[in-house]
Amino acid sequence: MGLFFDVLSAVNNPNQNASVDQLSSVAGTVQQLASQHGVEPSAMQGILSGLGGAMRPALQQQATGGGLGDLMGQLASSQLTGGGGGLGNMGGLAAMITPQLIQGLSQKTGVNSGALQSMLPALIPVVMQFLNMGASKTGGSAAGLADNPLLKSFLDGDRDGDVDLGDVFKFTGRFLNPAR
Repeated sequence: MGLFFDVLSAVNNPNQNASVDQLSSVAGTVQQLASQHGVEPSAMQGILSGLGGAMRPALQQQATGGGLGDLMGQLASSQLTGGGGGLGNMGGLAAMITPQLIQGLSQKTGVNSGALQSMLPALIPVVMQFLNMGASKTGGSAAGLADNPLLKSFLDGDRDGDVDLGDVFKFTGRFLNPAR
């Protein structure tokens, strides 16, 4: 739940890129992808959890190699879409969509591998847009990890293991659509 609090903190911080409208757009795109592929919300939560676990090492490697700022800068200039593709300019993130990842997510969630294969290239840029919401408005998105506490929290700098994208999107849905 710690990452979700970082999301809310970014939304409430006028110096960060996040807004409720952006959060709603990202959540809506995730819901749209799930709907297009016939994926139940609980399965999508599992997909996001597994995808986050797979993305973290790739992003940590980008951060260590100094390419994270460039990657986040590319995101800032791109459009948030639920359509296909979008990974061409995203460094090593496209390479992480392996048969092993797809098979593991399929076994964990019950979603067929064909749906996952077509959904992941569109889902990864959405997750990256989500993480970019923590970027500083003054530092620019190319500043990378130092100016993005949301991304830093996702990469779990304190190593407490409480980072789960599935939970974050579940709480985001509850935040955006409170029970009446």
